[in-house]
Amino acid sequence: MSKRDYYEVLGVDRSSSADEIKKAYRKKAVQYHPDKNPGDREAEERFKEATEAYEVLRDDEKRKRYDQFGHSGVDGGFGGPGAGFGGFDLSDALRAFMRDFGGMGLDDLFGGFGAGGATRERSVRRGQNLQVRLKLTLEEVAAGVSKKIKLRRMSPCETCRGSGARPGSSPATCPDCRGVGQVRQVQRSILGQFVSVAPCRRCGGVGEVILDPCDACHGEGRGQITETLSVDIPAGVSQGNYIPIESKGHAGPRGGPPGDLVIIIEEKDHHVFERHGDDVLCEVPISYPTAALGGKIEVPTLSGTARLEIPAGTQTHQVFRLRGQGIPHLHSSRRGDQLVRARIWTPKKLSPEERMILEKLGEIQGKLPKPGRGIFERIRDAITG
Repeated sequence: MSKRDYYEVLGVDRSSSADEIKKAYRKKAVQYHPDKNPGDREAEERFKEATEAYEVLRDDEKRKRYDQFGHSGVDGGFGGPGAGFGGFDLSDALRAFMRDFGGMGLDDLFGGFGAGGATRERSVRRGQNLQVRLKLTLEEVAAGVSKKIKLRRMSPCETCRGSGARPGSSPATCPDCRGVGQVRQVQRSILGQFVSVAPCRRCGGVGEVILDPCDACHGEGRGQITETLSVDIPAGVSQGNYIPIESKGHAGPRGGPPGDLVIIIEEKDHHVFERHGDDVLCEVPISYPTAALGGKIEVPTLSGTARLEIPAGTQTHQVFRLRGQGIPHLHSSRRGDQLVRARIWTPKKLSPEERMILEKLGEIQGKLPKPGRGIFERIRDAITG
């Protein structure tokens, strides 16, 4: 398999300085170091690849030959002229890494708790976020609304104030991790010593254990409560929008900070209107005389009713626009329109007088016009015209 470009391996430019190359290698080496990725063969290969690239680019002479001739120019690279990279293995990579960074200690490199058994600040776990789905009518979406939401969530225990310990007592330092919240496991192999770090099982990563638990929360430091919360929903929200409210989620265990409340908006189906972005569409029946002669009709809107002028010769499915009668644009003064689609209403039963008039009209009108374009084309023209 052909080798990748050394600059690409480290993620640096060809003009990068020696200091930039060293920083880039340190970042890659820490990410893929075997101690941080025990048993991960792919990470091991990445670590070796990054170290090989670094060993060439850190040396001015080797870098010059590589820039001029590529990989073939540094065949005598690692360990001095003539040594070559053919035998570059994990032990070589680990020695190179420890040569430049060994003095820092693996704890410092890997974000641990320092050498010599130094402790760190007690770890706390944040509470989970809480999700609530809130269904709104189209009228509520258009006007904005204040809603009361009933929540059941975990809250800090009032008896122990979230500590989990019986009042008058205190949590004790975990004897397994000595308050660090993490435990280290050391494995030895022919390639050297490998160290893995994991949360302490006894204290759950907190660093403390409860020897005398609170009677009210049994050491959890929190309990379930029911709470009613008032939430203001702005006009113009849409299906799938969400409103985050900080610190109104579940409290964290043992005094951990609370999560957030996330309100997810859902829209109820409307019996009259369809929503299309900030516009709304409704269909209204009109009589044949109104369609033929024209006239004014009353149509429903999200805020009440409005008068609409129907021109003479209106065809079924013709669409009219009421400006500014739609949904407000979220956090804006702009507002959508209401589209009104006309539908010619045909009565199912006729009185004798109506029948006589329509029969006479049929005799006068004669033949119908030939078929033209389809309904959808006419609706599109009416909306965009």
